Amino acid sequence: MSTSRRAIEIMDTTLRDGEQTSGVSFSASEKLTIAQLLLTEVKVDRIEIASARVSEGEFDAVKKITKWAKQQGLLDKVEVLSFVDGDVSVQWMIQAGAKVMNLLTKGSLNHLTHQLRKKPEEHFADIAAVLSLAKKKGIQANIYLEDWSNGMRHSPDYVFQYLDFLQTQSVKRVMLPDTLGVLTPAEVFDFVSAIVNRYPHTHFDFHAHNDYDLGTANVLEAIKAGAHGLHLTINGMGERAGNAPLASAIAVLNDFMPSVKTRVAEKSLYSVSKLVETFSGFRIPANKPVVGENVFTQTAGIHADGDKKNKLYFSDLMPERFGRQRKYALGKTSGKANIENNLAQLGIQLSDADLKKVTQRIIELGDRKEVVTQADLPYIIGDVLDSNQHEEHVTIDSYVLMHAKNLKPSVTLQISLRGEKFEEQAQGDGQYDAFMNALKKVYKLKKIELPVLTDYTVRIPPGGKSDALCETVITWRLNNREFKTRGLDSDQTVSAIKATQKMLNII
Repeated sequence: MSTSRRAIEIMDTTLRDGEQTSGVSFSASEKLTIAQLLLTEVKVDRIEIASARVSEGEFDAVKKITKWAKQQGLLDKVEVLSFVDGDVSVQWMIQAGAKVMNLLTKGSLNHLTHQLRKKPEEHFADIAAVLSLAKKKGIQANIYLEDWSNGMRHSPDYVFQYLDFLQTQSVKRVMLPDTLGVLTPAEVFDFVSAIVNRYPHTHFDFHAHNDYDLGTANVLEAIKAGAHGLHLTINGMGERAGNAPLASAIAVLNDFMPSVKTRVAEKSLYSVSKLVETFSGFRIPANKPVVGENVFTQTAGIHADGDKKNKLYFSDLMPERFGRQRKYALGKTSGKANIENNLAQLGIQLSDADLKKVTQRIIELGDRKEVVTQADLPYIIGDVLDSNQHEEHVTIDSYVLMHAKNLKPSVTLQISLRGEKFEEQAQGDGQYDAFMNALKKVYKLKKIELPVLTDYTVRIPPGGKSDALCETVITWRLNNREFKTRGLDSDQTVSAIKATQKMLNII
């Protein structure tokens, strides 16, 4: 029994169809960089890089890419969308150095009748003329059947009449687009099966759009039905709801279609995804499969516990396949196992008692909707363990910080000192200065000398997020002895107040 796997061609159309994403326009150098990565790192079989006749910028980008591709022996993998316009698109491609055209034609009677206002035979004659010219000029042709999905739904006789005509033409691939993203998976399977079975010697590509969020499912059904190639985009970019996403489609084929294979390198998918995000400004949703920021992050403590015991929440969709790493989120739903997994990755061990205190602090931050990262953990640990070293004889019970335009910052402070409560108000050059002035009033009443502040440092944990935590480290001098205290909070002034409370308990 043969065990050979059927090879599926992957054509990436990020630079053409993906650039139709609202607000996205790549520069010529950006297009060249993406094209190079797609062909040499991601290893897709083909790329569609532009539409003919669009703009001078598009023309320059195509020339840059075709020049590089020719030097690398990859020119036959670079394709341009062209039009049934006599010799205009063909001449444009020749000047741009392109050798493969994807000719846009009408795949439904509705489009043909109302947009072109032509009969099928007239359209076929126009197409034949362009194909004949392309062949004479050494340009290879593929054919798009625009609105093919609605053609199969509402005018299948026309679609098959057209495909019969194409059997007489010099065409390498016929491309079947679900132009409006309207097909269900069952329809995709039925329509593609009918065509592949009727024309067994023709190469058919399937081009999915994602208007009903069925793009990846439809890709799977098209391959099951016998399609020979797929059109995909990085991050699912494209008009309206976008196209079927490259990363998701490759993962699905690799995991659920063992009878087929692609050349795509999974490990390169995430890095090229992030690069395209940067170039396009089109942000990847955090929950987007495979490439989203959160998709390999366990948040619930019970999941982290299961992973630790027997990888109970693992699937075949492992992050390492895509050059990524599993993470365990830190927040209000974090359990002890979540935090232990993060500590293990940092090489830190804590006693059960200290781990419990750290867990409680992280839950408190999560309740305040703060985003805590692994990079914040050492700072949280340092703060919690530092707090454990001293008995709390002094607590800052409450404070109001006021800062208004053209007025000096002021503070109202309430403090408990060995059970005795005090309340004072003061102004200062800043909120923390006002706080210290109010504090000095309390300690003057108690005739207690406060240390002199000699240094004040604020820092964000490396890799942390400024809206989550900042650490304030204050150096104090008392009786010729220097010591430091630290405070941790999302607010800079509050973290300084916490560091000050530690100082008060030390003295």
